[in-house]
Amino acid sequence: MRESNNIKFIELDSNDLTTTLLKTFNRYQETNQVLFKANDQYRFKADHFVDQWEDEKKALVIQSLQNCVKSGGGVIGAFLEGRLVGFASVEGELFGSDNEYLELSYIHVSNEIRNSGLGKELFGLCCSKAKQLGAKKLYIAAHPSEETQHFYSAVGCTFAMEINQEIYVKEPLDIQLEFTL
Repeated sequence: MRESNNIKFIELDSNDLTTTLLKTFNRYQETNQVLFKANDQYRFKADHFVDQWEDEKKALVIQSLQNCVKSGGGVIGAFLEGRLVGFASVEGELFGSDNEYLELSYIHVSNEIRNSGLGKELFGLCCSKAKQLGAKKLYIAAHPSEETQHFYSAVGCTFAMEINQEIYVKEPLDIQLEFTL
């Protein structure tokens, strides 16, 4: 696909999405503040927890990425010295009242390389892929952590105009966002 700062970006196919792909991927994230909605207003509140994927969760993520590719979506991997350090996926099925949304189902950067601009590059590549697939908007069910919300705000995402109930019920604490392509 392309290369930037010694990181190779590759659109992955089902053959690339093996059970060992996420073996060294470090999903660790410590959260201290989360965004929540109360009385039609969004505010941050204290909430401490740690997210870290174990092997079982990594296997479920791989399965989800495989399903994404099989259903016409795209998965982009970012590799540094042959090791996966970031990935993102855009689902292949349009939805919304005008069939203009595609879901950005995953975007993750390994903990040790966060704040390097890699997430923004992955986001941009996903925007290009979504346009290629016919979307006018990306739909994101975003982790409520303060850091995640700042990332999405920095790339220009806004609160979703339409809520996809099927996506919302999977993680009702996630913040539903969109990005106009």
